[in-house]
Amino acid sequence: MKKMERILHAAGFRWGIACLAAIAAGIGIVYYWRVFYEFSEIPPLPLTLIACVLALAVVGGAFLVLRCKNFASRAALAVLLCGICFCFANPPMQAPDEGSHFLRAYAISEGRFDFDGERGYPDDVNALMTSFPGAWVNGNTSYWLKTDKDGNVSGGGSSENFAIKVVDGQRIGLGERFAVYRQMCVEGNAPAVTEPQVVQLLPYLHQALFMAVARLLGFGALGCLYAGRLANLAVYTLLCWAALRNCKRYAGVFFAMAILPMSLYIAASCNYDALMLGFYYLTVSYYCVDELRDRDLAVFAFAFIMVNTVKPWINLLWIVIPLILPSRVWKARIKKWQLAAAVLVLALGMILVVEWYGQSFRVNFDEGRMLGETVSMSGQLSFVLSHLPRTLMVFVGSLYENGLFLTKLGVFGALDLEIPVIGMLSPLVLLLGAALSTHERSSLTPRSAAGLGLLTALYTGGVLAAQYITYTPVGMVRVLGVQTRYLLPAFLMLFVLVSALLSRVLEPARPGGRGAQVLCLCSCSGFALLSAVLLAQHYFIGPVCILPS
Repeated sequence: MKKMERILHAAGFRWGIACLAAIAAGIGIVYYWRVFYEFSEIPPLPLTLIACVLALAVVGGAFLVLRCKNFASRAALAVLLCGICFCFANPPMQAPDEGSHFLRAYAISEGRFDFDGERGYPDDVNALMTSFPGAWVNGNTSYWLKTDKDGNVSGGGSSENFAIKVVDGQRIGLGERFAVYRQMCVEGNAPAVTEPQVVQLLPYLHQALFMAVARLLGFGALGCLYAGRLANLAVYTLLCWAALRNCKRYAGVFFAMAILPMSLYIAASCNYDALMLGFYYLTVSYYCVDELRDRDLAVFAFAFIMVNTVKPWINLLWIVIPLILPSRVWKARIKKWQLAAAVLVLALGMILVVEWYGQSFRVNFDEGRMLGETVSMSGQLSFVLSHLPRTLMVFVGSLYENGLFLTKLGVFGALDLEIPVIGMLSPLVLLLGAALSTHERSSLTPRSAAGLGLLTALYTGGVLAAQYITYTPVGMVRVLGVQTRYLLPAFLMLFVLVSALLSRVLEPARPGGRGAQVLCLCSCSGFALLSAVLLAQHYFIGPVCILPS
């Protein structure tokens, strides 16, 4: 009894210290904003109280996370709680293509299961789309030159990467757009928007359900947007939990990737890539099982079919996962090639059904996408097939110039808001997750490791090829249109291999060691929370760019 009392007192003391530290952090960050950014939009006392309450909520969330029984549940709850922070730190419509995805989900929530390019939306949806233009940061960039008294150019400037601009003493930022939205809803004078050219149905059903419930509860378009974001985050969290349950090794890598700022940024948006990332992680997790039995095959097949239903063709590469598993892992009654053939046929069937549905129930849309006269898919494909060695060097050069895109993990929005600290630390957090996964010695055979490495290279090449053929002018020496989020599955596979390599050279800790798990949870979750704060800071607090009069 006395021993238990000592433990409770010690735990209470530690949580008390954590609460005091959280309050100090809340006060410190508000003071930092007021000093460094001269932020005075909200009076200091209310802002400090809000910051302290939110900081204490973080401590409460950490308490709940550590109360969970196993690592998969703790990690999934951490993903959910950190994702909620991203949901509200990111302003409306700033995630890639979020406007189009929101409009499609909203249309389905109203019972529209066809696609009509001339059909409109309620006034509050029009107001939301008008009040929050996408790609705000660079979409509202100004450039200027400085000249001396003789008219000679002496310098220049740009508001690029500044989310908040000040013109003639007037602050122009996304924070002010909420008031614009409310005013437009009252006046009902926002320009009408129509349905986007997105002919998908399945990836939006969960968002549509949450949006329908939000409307029943009296929320307007803005509330529906956040409902859609939370729906995406909930499904993403569930899929991450299922993936982490599969991970008998490399769980630290999967958690680091699942809670990476770039992953949460997409997961807590209306972009259906949130769903895709979850299914990607679930699919790859079958590479990390000790035994693959019959009951696992249905889940793998479902994940494989879903990724190909939403984004076909390139995702057929995931059929390699069961094929490269070591033979001792395969405990299913059917053979590997039989599973591969079955899911391949089912995936191709679903692809054809979705394409038929999208064409049959699609009216009043312009044919094709207007990408400019220099972009020609057939012309570029012909050029690629005629110049394969040159194309390979274009891909290599594009990867080199972008730091393998690992240095782009701090670029948010439609490639327009860069937070260098997040970009610098994200690869280190992934490396930490890989290092903390060495507490279980790798059981990969050289053959299975080589297969995963080849899949990583092929997937990366497939992403580059898709963007080169679809979005890049014919013959250009760089690949255009590649965003880091497209390569997150490749990064996951890459760092699984890194962890496998480290397991061969580092002395592993005790299998199942709680210390490594707690360190992974705290470090990766802490980085995600810091990133959410920095994201909100860049959009709502500062830095502020003062444009010339």
